[in-house]
Amino acid sequence: MDRPFVGLVALVTGSADGIGKAIAYRLAERGASIVLHDVKTDELGATASAIRDLGVEVATMAVDIRDAAAMRAAYDDTVARLGDVALLVNNAGVGLMGPGDLVDVTEEDFDRMFAVHVKGAFQVAQMVVPGMKRRGYGRIVNIASNRGQVGFTSGSHYSGAKAALIGLTKAWAKELAPAGIQVNAIAPGVVKTPMTMAHGIDAVHEEAQDNLIKRWADPNEIAATAVFLMSPDGAYYTGQVLCPNGGDPVVGI
Repeated sequence: MDRPFVGLVALVTGSADGIGKAIAYRLAERGASIVLHDVKTDELGATASAIRDLGVEVATMAVDIRDAAAMRAAYDDTVARLGDVALLVNNAGVGLMGPGDLVDVTEEDFDRMFAVHVKGAFQVAQMVVPGMKRRGYGRIVNIASNRGQVGFTSGSHYSGAKAALIGLTKAWAKELAPAGIQVNAIAPGVVKTPMTMAHGIDAVHEEAQDNLIKRWADPNEIAATAVFLMSPDGAYYTGQVLCPNGGDPVVGI
């Protein structure tokens, strides 16, 4: 197997399970040292153990991404041990926890959605970019959603948060390109993960019927896109949104 990430440190937020875990594992297979982040401590430990078996260094950050001071302290400890992060995947996210209708979404639900998806990604990027600039190299991938591109019939605060990530992606790409840092986003369709399964397999199956392939994605299919963007094969991509979505929606010109 090609190992283009040997000597590089990758931080994947929300990587205890689901898409984040799949991305972290693939990066480790290709030689990266891995920093795992999540609040699910049991799952985080199990994922760290599995990745260590690949023979790479692994560190964990069991910190709520909304706690900026705790995130900074954990990040500084990690950098002191492994070195500056060269590869960042902003994957941490939450699904709908309460009502999805506009008039029923509480202020608490709205704030939580944007604090995790948007403010969290923003603050983590602020932490890692100085090190990337020192290196003159960096790759950032933000995990957005098809709902951030075209919306959905409910959960507008989720769609809004994912759309904000797409906006950050485009702005950061323009700002950071002179420093050798490339920034892209992935907007998946429905993926079978612990987060989506919280709504039940029937809901996941029903959403999958909206795409042209008529199935949900496996997390490894999204991970393949992320690893491509960070690999030498993706070296001409920045400011882009790649859409492994089964055709829901068909996007582009």
